[in-house]
Formats: sequence, structure tokens, C-alpha cells
Amino acid sequence: MRTRKRSGWRRYINLVTVGVTLVLIAVLLPLYWLVSSSFKGPAGIFSANFFPKALTLNNYSQALNGTANPFGRYILNSVIVALSTTALVLFLATLAGYALGRLPMRGKLPILMALLMISVFPAIAVIAPLFLLMRSINWLNSYQALIVPYTAFNLPFAIWIMRNYMLGIPKEMEETARIDGAGPMRTVFSIIVPQVKPGLFTAGIFCFSACWTEFLMAISFNSETNYRTIPVGIANFGAQYVTPFGIIFAAATMASVPIAILVLVFRRSVVSGLTAGAVKG
Repeated sequence: MRTRKRSGWRRYINLVTVGVTLVLIAVLLPLYWLVSSSFKGPAGIFSANFFPKALTLNNYSQALNGTANPFGRYILNSVIVALSTTALVLFLATLAGYALGRLPMRGKLPILMALLMISVFPAIAVIAPLFLLMRSINWLNSYQALIVPYTAFNLPFAIWIMRNYMLGIPKEMEETARIDGAGPMRTVFSIIVPQVKPGLFTAGIFCFSACWTEFLMAISFNSETNYRTIPVGIANFGAQYVTPFGIIFAAATMASVPIAILVLVFRRSVVSGLTAGAVKG
């Protein structure tokens, strides 16, 4: 019996291993094709060679030094918008998550349900009214035209993460802080925040990634070159009769690097934050 059980477990593990391997190949193969094609010349992109024979940095040079589409400016705009939105979302989500997870208050369930509904609300449904609002207050072609809507759409998910993570903090820590004379704000940022760093990293990375890759609002609200972000900039590389695939691949590779670095550096914190949010509360 034990031998049969062990053989059954081995078959199950082998099947899982094969499945995971196939999924990894399906995910990593397009990424490899993207990166490798960014180092190829125009003729090499359409060749059948899996490995590039000759590498060139010409695509990256043209992407960064282009006058019609200054990709360096697009990177700066994306950094400003994504970092500003992430900082604002984390600050508000920390306060809201503490209130919903730690303080006695009425109407918690309706608030949480409303946040859940907002988090799954399609952005395309509010593009038209938001555009009219931005035009009426002269916010079109500005950083705040993206920072404010991005904050509104990313805040509910961040609040859920922070609230669920704060539920697992012992109440004795707050009681000790109150005995020592700490006020609510000092308790939050001196006692609570250090305990929820994995949740902050998780919410921050998801928020930064969403802002970094968002396209619909960016192309609707900011049409001027000086305020375009990376997704809009990549979409504008193509001309009427010519599509510079090599330059587009190079720009897409550069745009993917910051997200990959964030995930690799903070992968343990992200896994810990997601696990805590799935188990507690």
C-alpha cells in the first residue's frame, strides 16, 4: 500500500513539474523573443534564426535619441507619474487600512463592498466623463491628469491588502503605544507601519506596475509629447507606411526592465504580503 501511495505521489509530482515547465516555457519564450529581437537588425527580425547571429545596439540608440518620439522623456514622465501615484496610494491605503482593520467603526462591510466594486470597475466606462472633467478644470496634458485617476483606481485594491495585513497585528502593540502616550498618527507610522512592510511592498509594486503599463487614460488625457508616458510613446513609434519593429522591441524591453527588477528584488515581500492577505481577515 505504501509503495502504491508513493508511486501515486511521484506521478502527481511529475505531472505538476511538467505542467509548470510548460507554463514557464509559454511565458518566457515571448520574453526571450522580445529581448533578442531588440538586438537584431531589420533583416534579422524576420529571419527564422532562434539565436541572433549579429547583435546591435542601434535600435536602443534610435529609441533614446529620436526627435519625433523622445523615449527618454517618456521614461521620465512614467517615473514621475508612477512614483507619485504609488506614494500617494500607499499613504492613503495605510491610513484607510488601519481604520478599517483596527478601529471600531460602523459601516465597515458596506465600505469594503464598495471598495471591491470600485476595484473591478472598468476604466473605459468613465473615460468620457473624466475627459470632460479634466478639460473643464484645465488638467489635460499635465501630470495630475494621470496621478489623480490612477490613485482613485489603485487605492481600493491597496486598502484591501493593507486592511487584511493589519488584522494580524497583535492589539497589545497598540495598547503599549497608547500607554506610552503615542497618538493615533504616531502609533500608525511608528508601530504599525514597520510591521506591515510586506503588505506595503505588495501594494506598491502592484500600483507601480499598473501605472507604468496603463494606456487608455494616458492616451486620452495627455496628447502632448512632453507629457506622454511609455505605453503611449511606444504606440507612436509606428509611421503610416513603416513600422520600426526593432525600435519598438527595444523600447518595450527598456520598459519591462524596471518591473522585472522590482519583482526580483522584492519577491519575498510580495509573496509574504499576498499570503498574509489571503489567510487573515
